[in-house]
Formats: sequence, structure tokens, C-alpha cells
Amino acid sequence: MADSDRGRVVNVCFHGVGVPRRDLEPGEDRYWVSRDAFHRILDEVATWPSVRISFDDGNASDVEIGLPALLARGLRADFFVLAGRLGAPGSLDEDAVRELHAHGMRIGSHGMHHRSWRGMDAGTRREELVDARDRLAAVVAGGVDTAACPLGRYDRALLSRLRELGYRRVYTSDRRPARRDAWLQPRFSVRRDDDATTVRAAALATPPVARRLRSAAVGVVKRWR
Repeated sequence: MADSDRGRVVNVCFHGVGVPRRDLEPGEDRYWVSRDAFHRILDEVATWPSVRISFDDGNASDVEIGLPALLARGLRADFFVLAGRLGAPGSLDEDAVRELHAHGMRIGSHGMHHRSWRGMDAGTRREELVDARDRLAAVVAGGVDTAACPLGRYDRALLSRLRELGYRRVYTSDRRPARRDAWLQPRFSVRRDDDATTVRAAALATPPVARRLRSAAVGVVKRWR
């Protein structure tokens, strides 16, 4: 690994695996992968020298498929759970969240109702950023201090509020490597048509200069708008 890459990490994010057992939101099926593809991609990322794995949305497949696959490979992951879906059909219930936590997986907040965190009024902001976190913390009987922004949307005001609330690390959907110790962590979301080769190419290959500049510019706009 080059010296310039030693402080970098690649964050890879999964959503649903296998056959959904709930009605999906418009466009959400783009982020569901087959069980076989999931296993092949997990085998690939397990070989990378610096990677973090995460799961968004709190789908039942997290514990039914994701957890056994991680344990079989000696891997850990962050699970960003939607507190408002706990116990709903096709989603994790409280016992499943506790099972993930008991096996050494980290539990983070994805909010309450899978809605954008930009432009929230005071009541919605409390529900999404405080109440959801408190509910998850009560489930695992411990602190929850990481979050993943739903729908990949954020702005300067939101990031400032998350810092004020004491979140230790915040994950986004910006498709670029991250600095290992940075507070804001971009991720590569795995998509329905991905396989081990496409994930490796997207996350590890050095993109053209124009694409790197465009990606960096998008992140700056989101942080400062």
C-alpha cells in the first residue's frame, strides 16, 4: 500500500440481501442483492487491506443472512437500524438487534422513518436524531454514537446538529474512499447489478482525475450548502 493510502479506508455498504419480505420504497430494489452475489462480494472485500462494512435500513436479512456470513469470515460490521421499523414485517425486531450486538456488531442509527434529514422542523429533527438513537440505545443497553444519513442527503446545518448531539462518526453515500479517522465517512453502496469485480473496480481502482474532482466537489457542496 502506498504511503498516501495508509490513512485511507474503503467503506462498503449493503442494504437488503435475498428476497425482500416487505414492500419496498420506490427505487429501493436497486440496492437489494441476491444471496449468492452478497457472499461473493463479501469474500472479495474480506481480502482488502483496509475496509469497513456496513448495512443500512434494518432489514431482517441483516441477521438472517448477513450475520452468519460475517461470522464465518471473522468480520465485523456496523448496522444502521431504522428505529421506527423495529418489529415490522421484514425488518429487524429488538431481539435481532440484540443478537447482532451480542456477536460484536456495532449498532448505529439510521433515524426513525427513512426520510431525508435535510430541512427538518424541530419536532422531526428530535424524532430522527434523538428519539431514534435513544430507542436503539435502550435495546442494546449501551451507547449509540454513529449514524448513517438516509437517502444520502445532508447539508452543513445537519452535520452541525449531529456534532452538537455527540455523534462520534457519520456515514454518507458519497462514493469515494475515506480518511480512516475522519468524522464524516463516505461509502460505496452495493447495487443490485454488482458483483465482486464491479465492486472492486468502483472502490479500489483509481478513477480519472476529472471524476475524482467531480466527486470531491459534490461532497464540498453537500457540506457547505
